[in-house]
Parts: sequence; structure tokens; C-alpha cells
Amino acid sequence: MTTAKRVKDAKIQEKFQKARDNKEPKPKFSTRRHNRCKLCGRPRAFLRKFGICRLCFRGLALRGEIPGVSKSSW
Repeated sequence: MTTAKRVKDAKIQEKFQKARDNKEPKPKFSTRRHNRCKLCGRPRAFLRKFGICRLCFRGLALRGEIPGVSKSSW
């Protein structure tokens, strides 16, 4: 492969990468635009009180990083 070909390919790839970065996918439902986990961006199982999803909440609670929350056992 010649140097000119490599440079041309690199420029084309860079052009498409910029176009991909600028284009954000439109959310399917308007509420999912707002109710997303602040840590991972997950749109489902969102806990409004904490602003995170159930998976992140569980991980933080088990590590004791959320004050007043502990694992229950009976």
C-alpha cells in the first residue's frame, strides 16, 4: 500500500468518525431521555430518589457508599 493511499484512507476514516460522533441517536421514548442512570446511562430500572439504576444502587449499597442503606436479611 502506498503512502498516498494510507493518507487518503486515514482521512476518510477520520471524516466518518467525526460524522458518527456528532450524530446522537434519538431516544425511542421521551422519558428515557431524562430518566437515565447517572453512572452507567441505563434507561431501565431507574430509582428516582437516588438518580441511578438498580444495578448501580445495589453495588454502591453493598460497598456501604450510600448512607442509611444496608442489605436486609431476615
